[in-house]
Amino acid sequence: MSAGIRRKKTHPIALPLYWFACLLLCAAAGYADTPPTLGMIEHPAGQLPLDVPFVDDEGHRVTLGEVLDGKPAILTLNYYGCPGLCTPQLNDLAQNLTMVKLAEGKEYKIITLSFNPDEGPADAAKKKANLLASMPRPFDPAAWTFLTGRDENIRKVTDAVGFQYEKQVGPNGMEEYVHPAVLVALSPEGKITRYLNGIQQLPFDIQMALMEATQGKVRPTIAKGLLFCFAFDPKNKTYVFAAEKFGAIALTLILAGFFLYLVLSGRKKRSMEDKNA
Repeated sequence: MSAGIRRKKTHPIALPLYWFACLLLCAAAGYADTPPTLGMIEHPAGQLPLDVPFVDDEGHRVTLGEVLDGKPAILTLNYYGCPGLCTPQLNDLAQNLTMVKLAEGKEYKIITLSFNPDEGPADAAKKKANLLASMPRPFDPAAWTFLTGRDENIRKVTDAVGFQYEKQVGPNGMEEYVHPAVLVALSPEGKITRYLNGIQQLPFDIQMALMEATQGKVRPTIAKGLLFCFAFDPKNKTYVFAAEKFGAIALTLILAGFFLYLVLSGRKKRSMEDKNA
């Protein structure tokens, strides 16, 4: 071997560790990019199908475009026989709407769509009556429309919004839906302008979402960073701390740091050897 040529030495575990780190990073990226089967896949600036027919709480055949009537709106996706998230979410919305400093019906609309195709106008009317009766001030009934419809039409809306849900058999043997809780702000043209995730909201956030929707301004989801820290638990129907995400990130960072240390220390060692040669 020529004296002017030196074979570069490789740390004995650097190469296996390198490939392991690459595989871990690829796996983590795949996990992050895999769409959830339940929860929300947000579509900001997405367009709702305004010509899809539904039936309102009075038994009339209407489309989303007719219900919007050129006004911004808050869309909620629930089902009227829900034993879990829907009732507290809708109760919270009803209380908040009485504190919103906008005129319902004139400046905004509320639309609640049942994603249970077995429910009908009678179920919608009953839920509407209960919610209106619970509000501390009179609320224009025409400003809050409760809809039911066929499964294929419901899916067109939930797919446009990114609302992922699933029918399961509960612990009591009854069929029920597992789903997230979200309010969706819509522009007068049916464009998605903001998502408000969770059961409870602030009246200010709802009012701001409606005012921004009036102008068609698309805003990022409130507490988007916090939602990354939590995952939807279909069993308990709530959001829980996603420890596995942080575990994967921490492990990736540790391995990446260790690999970087080996590379830098290897280069330093080779540099010392070259100087001593």
